[in-house]
Amino acid sequence: MKLLVTGGAGYIGSVVTRMLIDAGHQVVVLDDLRTGHAEALAPEATFVRAAVSEAAQVLTPDAGFDGVLHFAALIQAGESMIKPELYWTNNTVGSLALLDAVRAARVPRFVFSSTAAVYGNPTELPIPETAATAPTNTYGATKLAVDMALTSEAIAHDLAAVSLRYFNVAGAYLRPGIAIGERHDPESHLIPIALQVAAGQREKLQLFGDDYPTVDGTCVRDYIHVEDLARAHLLALEAATPGRHRIYNLGNGNGFSNRQLVEVVREVTGHPIPVEVAPRREGDPAELVASSARAREELGWTPAKPTLRDMVGDAWAFYQQGPTQQRGAGA
Repeated sequence: MKLLVTGGAGYIGSVVTRMLIDAGHQVVVLDDLRTGHAEALAPEATFVRAAVSEAAQVLTPDAGFDGVLHFAALIQAGESMIKPELYWTNNTVGSLALLDAVRAARVPRFVFSSTAAVYGNPTELPIPETAATAPTNTYGATKLAVDMALTSEAIAHDLAAVSLRYFNVAGAYLRPGIAIGERHDPESHLIPIALQVAAGQREKLQLFGDDYPTVDGTCVRDYIHVEDLARAHLLALEAATPGRHRIYNLGNGNGFSNRQLVEVVREVTGHPIPVEVAPRREGDPAELVASSARAREELGWTPAKPTLRDMVGDAWAFYQQGPTQQRGAGA
């Protein structure tokens, strides 16, 4: 298939791009490199530097695309509460412009990078796809708006749409000569921050809140390896059904508290991780754990690297090795 990957220079999008190419697909990557990294781009992919709102320049009616996989989004929940206008413009308005281009070009399939943040503080655990959606931050709200738009597009325009609601993605994609892992500026995710502390790049790790109603007072999250997540996108692409919007949660079904994660980082790296408890961040749910039963049953998906030690170990290997340098220029 000929596929467009938006955000294909980012952490998840670049791994999915490589797996699509390995599976024999032709891939065009659209990324403005605002948060992505040029060196993470697969050299076999055609690269177009543009914003997601400019997708119409690529998705022309005669271009012959068979599908779009959409990863281009701002992802920091805390920032979304301070600068909501950035998130509504990029994540929602940009996605609607992309859907306009998809419709005009008659692209039949669409796989969307959604998030567990749409559920907010869940009323049941593990969280099924039928759970009520009540996001507690702007980031989750912008993603939910796109999910809702996809339902309408599928019904009205026969689009074959799939939303994959991620829980916490971790780990790295490591192959001979290729290393892709988490790199955000500023870094906001717990595992890479903890690894920076282990490597002496930070003095200490801040845990936001220790008074949540959880096993040790810190937030509990479900983690999924980036390779397992990427494989689910290829399965979703094949399972997409015209006129239907399918939604799948992707996680391991096991929750780890922030303090438990820090202990695993200490074990894997062999370094002490000094911890400082900071006030809660606005919009952080106490516990998010996925039920991925639907993905397992309908997509035939199972995690190959389900343990936190697998994820932290690969992330630490990436941190020590450094990113792949195939395109030469970083962003």
